[in-house]
Amino acid sequence: MKIVSYNVNGIRAALKKGFLDWLATADPDVVCLQETKAMKEQLDLEVFAAAGYEYNYWYSAQKKGYSGVALLCKQKPDNVAYGTGIDYMDFEGRNLRADFGDISVMSMYLPSGTNIARLDHKLMYMADFQKYADELRKTHPNLIVCGDYNICHKPIDIHDPVRNKNVSGFLPVEREWLSNFIASGFIDSFREFNPEPDNYTWWSYRANARANNKGWRLDYGMVNDSLKDRIKRSVILSDAKHSDHCPILLEVE
Repeated sequence: MKIVSYNVNGIRAALKKGFLDWLATADPDVVCLQETKAMKEQLDLEVFAAAGYEYNYWYSAQKKGYSGVALLCKQKPDNVAYGTGIDYMDFEGRNLRADFGDISVMSMYLPSGTNIARLDHKLMYMADFQKYADELRKTHPNLIVCGDYNICHKPIDIHDPVRNKNVSGFLPVEREWLSNFIASGFIDSFREFNPEPDNYTWWSYRANARANNKGWRLDYGMVNDSLKDRIKRSVILSDAKHSDHCPILLEVE
């Protein structure tokens, strides 16, 4: 199974930038999208079906033009779960899961902490999502949580760890949560294959950051450790430019 995860920063904008042509070339089985910023009824779903993704599922925020996740699937999932059942998460359309045989794939968009109020919201979400994932894995042990975590885990994951040490996305409390999330039984699949620095998935639109590769690694394919021997590949697809993020790809048996 080839899985792509991509924060598209608006699916309608990404479509205008050639997203579907790129998707045909990448040819994943499942696509996890974040920050779709669109209601299902605002989209022409036929374009996704024509691209080979007849089974596409959209979970939007109640607020228009904000947040939202989606799953594009070549094969029909056995089950699709919208949200977590935790109301404040689900109002913002941040979690969507599909089950394929013994594997469960989730598209997750973790909040950013752009101000004090949103940081508190983010920390609450992180704590509650950890509990939710712990419970979910009792019934769905082979869980893969792909998406934009809005956290750089280690200094290697950010271009300037010293200047950004007090910026949300690289705060000690956020990084500690991600360490604990991994320790609870997840594998950061990219780091299983690539220990090198300068590998990022998001760049500011300011100051020519992408051209200078001054980025942050915010997007992860977290794989439950029960699938450790089934992870075949995990890469960052930095050549794709439909967003301020780039996609990540992982393959599991």
